[in-house]
Amino acid sequence: MRTERSQILLKDIRLYGFHGVLPQERTVGAYFILNLSIQTDFSRAMADDDLAGTLSYADVFDVVKAQMAVPSALLEHVAGRICQAIFERFPQAEAIDLELLKENPPMGADCRGAGVRLLLSRADTGTDDRP
Repeated sequence: MRTERSQILLKDIRLYGFHGVLPQERTVGAYFILNLSIQTDFSRAMADDDLAGTLSYADVFDVVKAQMAVPSALLEHVAGRICQAIFERFPQAEAIDLELLKENPPMGADCRGAGVRLLLSRADTGTDDRP
């Protein structure tokens, strides 16, 4: 059996944060929904049932939570920081697909959320230590 692609997923994480361009957004805060897929080879964990052969999604969540606690004007900045921190903490992370949405954004529209999506590979971040 050959693994074509394997990913660690975190879906619909709901966190409160203080991100936004408007002063009230950074004072009052809002809820944000985050979806994350990290491409990594966990074939070793499939074979030997050992956490050392994969990424701990609990540890990934800790990274996300820490970055979401840092106020920013732009969701683009928050998303970039989260991805950078994941690549720095987990060298086995090959690529990241991150979606970050602000619930009920203050823009005069009735919508479930507005936000950003970021697709990065390790080579895009400048953190690739491979030759």
